[in-house]
Amino acid sequence: MLFSKAVGIDLGTANMLIYVKGQGIVIDEPSVVALDAETKKVLAVGHGAKDMLGRTPGRVLAIRPLKDGVIADFEVTEIMLAYFIRKLNLKGIFSRPTILICCPSNITSVERNAIRDSAYRAGAKKVYIEEEPKVAAVGAGLDISKPSGNMILDIGGGTTDVAVLSLGEIVTSTSLKVAGDTLDHDIIKYVKDNYKLLIGDRTAEAVKMEVGTVWREGRDKTYDISGRDLVTGLPHTISISSAETEEAMRESMSDIVRACRTVLEQTPPELSADIVTRGIVLTGGGAMIHGLDQLLMNELSIPVFVAENALTCVAEGTGIMLENLNND
Repeated sequence: MLFSKAVGIDLGTANMLIYVKGQGIVIDEPSVVALDAETKKVLAVGHGAKDMLGRTPGRVLAIRPLKDGVIADFEVTEIMLAYFIRKLNLKGIFSRPTILICCPSNITSVERNAIRDSAYRAGAKKVYIEEEPKVAAVGAGLDISKPSGNMILDIGGGTTDVAVLSLGEIVTSTSLKVAGDTLDHDIIKYVKDNYKLLIGDRTAEAVKMEVGTVWREGRDKTYDISGRDLVTGLPHTISISSAETEEAMRESMSDIVRACRTVLEQTPPELSADIVTRGIVLTGGGAMIHGLDQLLMNELSIPVFVAENALTCVAEGTGIMLENLNND
C-alpha cells in the first residue's frame, strides 16, 4: 500500500463527496453532469452542471446519473467518477487508487456490481463496497465494534437508511426511497395543487431549507417563491409558510417514522434496551430538516441526536475505514 492512494467515495444521489487519505474531504460537489446531447461531450460536472439543471437549451442535457441511491445511468456515472478521480490529480507511476465506495443497505447484487465496475473503469486499483448506514455511524463517531446497540437514521437525497448496528455489523436495517428529493417533490406538488403554480426542484429545495419544518409548532416563517402560473401561463409569485411545508411533507415523514418503527420492532430486546438509553443518531443532509428530531422523539419516545457533521458523516466514515483497511 506504499504508493497507491486510498480514496473514500460517498456516491450520493444529490452530492458526491470524496475523501483522500491524509487530506480529508477534498471534493464535495453535486452529482450532476452536463452533456452536449449530440456529441455526448461533457460540458460541466458538479457545481457548474447543477447551475444548469432545469435551465438548459435543447441540446444541453443536465443529468443526475444516480436515482434513489443507485446508478440509473452507467455511462454518465462513469464519466462523473472518472472526472472527479482525475481532478484529485493522483499523479505518478503508482497512482491508481484503492477506492472504498458506500451504497444503500438493501441494493441488489447487480446494482452493487455496477457500482464496483464503474469504479474500476474510472481507474481504481482495488474497490471495496460498504453499506452506508455502517459508514455513517463510524463517521458520526459511534463505536460500532462493541456488543451494544447503536441506531442510525441516514437521510440522503435519494434514499433513507435506518439501521441498528452491533459488533461492527448491521443487525437489522431497512432502506426506503423516501428522502430529500421526495420532500422537494412534495413541496412542488403542494404548490401546484394549492396555488396552481409550477416551481422547479431548486426552488422547492430552497423552500425546504429556508422555511421548511416537519414539526408543526416548530417554525413560523414565510418565503416568497416564483414560478409559472398554470392558469395564465405567466410568471407569478406567491408566499409559502412553514406550516404549509409541514403539511406538504407530512406523508413522506410518516413513511420515515414507520421505517424506524419497523427496524425497532425487529431489533433483539437487549439491543433495544441500549437504544432507549443511547437514542437514534441522525446523519445525512435530511438530518438538517427543521423539527425532525422533535418529530421522531415524539413518535418513538426515545432520544434523538443530530450528528455534528451530519452532511459529511459518510465521507468521514470512509476515511476512518480506510485507515483500518491498511492495518489488516
